[in-house]
Amino acid sequence: MTTESILVVDDEKDIVELVSYNLAREGYKIIKAFSGETALKLAGSELPDVIILDLMLSGINGLEVAKTLKNDPKSSDIPIVMLTAKGEEADIVTGLELGADDYITKPFSPRVLVARVRAVMRRKTKLQEDKEPVIKIHDLLMHPGKRDVTIKGKPVELTYTEFQVLYFLAGQPGWVFTRYQIVDAIRGGNYPVTDRSIDVQIVGLRKKLGHFGKYIETVRGVGYRFREKS
Repeated sequence: MTTESILVVDDEKDIVELVSYNLAREGYKIIKAFSGETALKLAGSELPDVIILDLMLSGINGLEVAKTLKNDPKSSDIPIVMLTAKGEEADIVTGLELGADDYITKPFSPRVLVARVRAVMRRKTKLQEDKEPVIKIHDLLMHPGKRDVTIKGKPVELTYTEFQVLYFLAGQPGWVFTRYQIVDAIRGGNYPVTDRSIDVQIVGLRKKLGHFGKYIETVRGVGYRFREKS
């Protein structure tokens, strides 16, 4: 029996009961929420190990819930699995860019749901075990635990995904990575994220890093790398 808890969020009671039943059978402790407002309260008080979140909620929708949770240091590291009837790539990409770790489209297979939750749990455990080191290159300092980025001591405000991309590239300076290698590394799987979405993240990073943005180099026809030398 496992001791991990899962917050299931959906405004359809039947869906909540179906998801809860299948996960409870695997030994997970289930916490239920039928609105975005309730989900935010329970996420803050219960600190579940994983959140399964429907996007189409009345009141505060799922995307706003995800954004709020990922911007709160107390809940930012809780993995979010989106459960949605919206299967279009744009909707999925929006959720992933806000920090969601995976998605499942409705109607769904209970077996697939359980497998996805297990995979997210494993990735979370691995990140905790890896104890990601602080990175210092030139005047750039990145603290993964605090999710802080500073340049010459001045803080740089990055989104969840921008931080992930920068940390991955800066952690292996000089190495060239394709866009899909970057996606796989920061998300832990093959997600339907386009080349363009990675390009957008790089553009945003360069703008926020100012003069330091020049260290993120484009390797034509391949991808990106973080330059080792000034």
